[in-house]
Amino acid sequence: MACIANHVVRSVISLDESATCAEAASLMAERGIGSVGVRAGGRLVGIATERDLLASAAAGRDPAVTPVLQALPDNPAIISCRATEREAAERMRVHRTRHLAVVEGGEIVGVLSLLDLVSMVVEEKQWSIDQLESYIRGGRAAQLSSPSRTIFAHPPAPVTSNLV
Repeated sequence: MACIANHVVRSVISLDESATCAEAASLMAERGIGSVGVRAGGRLVGIATERDLLASAAAGRDPAVTPVLQALPDNPAIISCRATEREAAERMRVHRTRHLAVVEGGEIVGVLSLLDLVSMVVEEKQWSIDQLESYIRGGRAAQLSSPSRTIFAHPPAPVTSNLV
């Protein structure tokens, strides 16, 4: 099972803690992303997701004046960068989220999205398929793309004409 460390997005798009929820939503829409980092004192202190912003608005907070820091969940979805994809999937399921804040040495160093996780799993499964196909074909990779011939193949019959 693969470690998520190589699939963590470490260049997290982030806002200062005083930015509003409306600014966070605008940034997410502009960049086509589902979460933004929240910085305080120059370091990432959390990840605000689309759901966090919706929950804040549903609680009656005005997105235009509510600081994004207040939208962060009390129980953040975090995971170690040394976790496996299975652990990441389970953490997403338990927290009912599509984004995990990735921590290393007690600091948030990046984010892992559900799309990152799916890509990682597909990549790993494809590698396994390629290895199995290579083994089945006796390690001859060139045969993977060419059709195999059976020992029962017959040469095509000659064409004869009955016209006189």
